[in-house]
Amino acid sequence: MSEFSKELHVTAEFCQERHIDAFAKHIPCEWVSEAVQQTGRASLRNRRFPAEQAVWLVLGIGLQRNRSIQDVCDKLELAFPDADGQTAPLATSSIIAGKERLGADPMRYLFKTTAAHWEKLHEFDYACGLKLLSVDGTHFKTHNTQENQAFGFAQKSASFPSVLAVTLMSTRSHILSDAAFGPVSHSEISYAQQLVGSAPENSLTLFDRGFFSAELFSSWQGAGENTHWLTPIKSKMRYEVVETFSDYDHIITLPVSPQAKKQAPYLGDTWQARLILIPSPKGEIKGFITSCLCPKSYPFEDLVGVYWQRWEIERGYGELKQYQLQNKPTLRSKKEEGVYQEVWGILTSYNIVRLEMALMAEQHKVEPLRISFINALFMIMDEFI
Repeated sequence: MSEFSKELHVTAEFCQERHIDAFAKHIPCEWVSEAVQQTGRASLRNRRFPAEQAVWLVLGIGLQRNRSIQDVCDKLELAFPDADGQTAPLATSSIIAGKERLGADPMRYLFKTTAAHWEKLHEFDYACGLKLLSVDGTHFKTHNTQENQAFGFAQKSASFPSVLAVTLMSTRSHILSDAAFGPVSHSEISYAQQLVGSAPENSLTLFDRGFFSAELFSSWQGAGENTHWLTPIKSKMRYEVVETFSDYDHIITLPVSPQAKKQAPYLGDTWQARLILIPSPKGEIKGFITSCLCPKSYPFEDLVGVYWQRWEIERGYGELKQYQLQNKPTLRSKKEEGVYQEVWGILTSYNIVRLEMALMAEQHKVEPLRISFINALFMIMDEFI
């Protein structure tokens, strides 16, 4: 069977009826109970819709974008019987009240717990002995309510407030290892700083050029053994060559800006990186800098091949928004706390889809990104119900 035929066969399997029960398989009920207990949101008395059930609802609406919250709750049969043993559907007001009692902290706790566990489960091809990750930002629009306006507007002409999110994503599986988000008035770099320490040892993280920061890269590299970084160069980048390996491969020093030194005096006056230049067919030269300094351990050709994988995180964001969120212009929540709760739920649900794709890829010995995201999503949506 050819590789292409094999990939079509694997994708087709997602369209067949399979007993997956993906959420229960990957998220033990103990993790859900721990999330509400550790954040102080456990129900203090018996309710038809306790906090643990509200967690499953938030995960469900993260996937079931085309259904109302009431419909998701009914389809999943989340409400417990009342004191008389009746199982009549809950009123929408009761469901919303239960979500509000839950808050955002348990969903954040659950995302962090699951991401830390799932990130270690599946290992794919490394480059230069390093696991490849990406960091980039994206926006989620919210309803233009007075409370949500605290998130700010991405542009002056924008009609809706937005949440700015920065995530750490595997380039080979698109599983999210960590995320930070909040008002758009905060910079992408500030959210990336919250992810420092999340990359595993022996990893290489690809950053977009908007994250160019001596303080961020120094912190990232110092957070663990062999936690390297790579980012595209800027057109007006100032540097001095201190060692040359070839016409396109150098060790350089870069000046630390006065603003950066003021915020982080430990940086000193200069910092060091490896400069890789890439000539294009049009005669233009672009490239990147990286903390992978040794050419023997990190060959020029391997790093150039890694550089082009920086677009994978954009592909992951595109599939999340286009397929999982079904191109809906805004999040559901009209309150600030609800927005945080919803985004944590969406990101956890997204990871569930990616995890199932990774499992299927391992089983059939193909790359996980050759599996159809939309087919995997529809399968899990059906099985969740």
